[in-house]
Amino acid sequence: MNKTYSVITGTGSYIPENIISGDHFMESSFFDKGIKLDKENTEIINKFSEITEIVERRYADPHLLNSNIATVAAKRAIAAAGIDKESLDQIIFAHNFGDVKLASNRMDMLPALAAKVKLELQIENPDCVAYDLIFGCPGWVQGVIQADYLIRSGDAKKVMVIGSEMLSRIIDPHDRDSMIFSDGSGAVIFEARSSDEPLGVIAHKSQTFANYASLLTMGCSNNPDEKNGNTYLKMNGRKLYEFAVINVPQVVKIAIDKAGIGLSAIKTVFIHQANGKMDNAIMKRLFKLYGLDEVPENLVPMTISWLGNSSVATIPTLIDLVVNGKVEGYQARAGEYAVFASVGAGMHINAVVYRF
Repeated sequence: MNKTYSVITGTGSYIPENIISGDHFMESSFFDKGIKLDKENTEIINKFSEITEIVERRYADPHLLNSNIATVAAKRAIAAAGIDKESLDQIIFAHNFGDVKLASNRMDMLPALAAKVKLELQIENPDCVAYDLIFGCPGWVQGVIQADYLIRSGDAKKVMVIGSEMLSRIIDPHDRDSMIFSDGSGAVIFEARSSDEPLGVIAHKSQTFANYASLLTMGCSNNPDEKNGNTYLKMNGRKLYEFAVINVPQVVKIAIDKAGIGLSAIKTVFIHQANGKMDNAIMKRLFKLYGLDEVPENLVPMTISWLGNSSVATIPTLIDLVVNGKVEGYQARAGEYAVFASVGAGMHINAVVYRF
């Protein structure tokens, strides 16, 4: 019996050209709890890279806004899908900080960034509904879940889900954790397909742990002398690590079990690029839940070492790179199962089981 499934037909991404190495932070003044760190910056930077596996990150050009880089990714996804842009039923834009001008630290979310992208794409069709989704780093995955509901209901046949962020505009230069964050954009087009075999989005699971919301919030600068009223992205790295390693594997397992397949059927895990060591620990714990001690090689493509953490953009960017053969050792092969999984501010966790 034929069913309607949500299938990826086009992907696109925008990776800023500005490579920010550890040297960029050599002149920074880092504080912790209002006290200037007495360690040399070289030691701070090297220790950070050791913990996170991040060597480089990307920052967008000064004149660009989040909606601008999202439009580039969107254009590439539309071209890859080979569709008429006017045929899009929905544009879902996952982000968290809107458009932020360089050095302003003020968020602009009105109109919705999705509407701005629609305008830049010059889509005239009023039935193409464009709206934003604010869901922390798991926003793009949640947008995929929304798109799947729309497509399965019959209300939409083509939905573009964008994940785009410019975290370089809202980080505290006096917080060493800010070295984790990056800019980037990814867009993926999902279309309705009829099939008598499971295809595309097969199952998903989301959870919100609001009692852990304090792990990732907005707060004042670590530098007690800063009195400009700005707020910056703040996280409790150690506690967040513990929370993710314990809870993310549980959510992923629920999604896999819901799909009615075994863990061995999963050939690729597209996990949010938050922290290299944390992602590795999450995967080890997931396999432990199935009574397995070893995580297979070439299961989890990683870009965090050279792209950093671009929040909602990490997974769609990673998918675009793998689909286009730009991550060595990884392919999106027809018939194979994959997982998209993320964790972030909320605290939200979600996972999608997808069959290429």
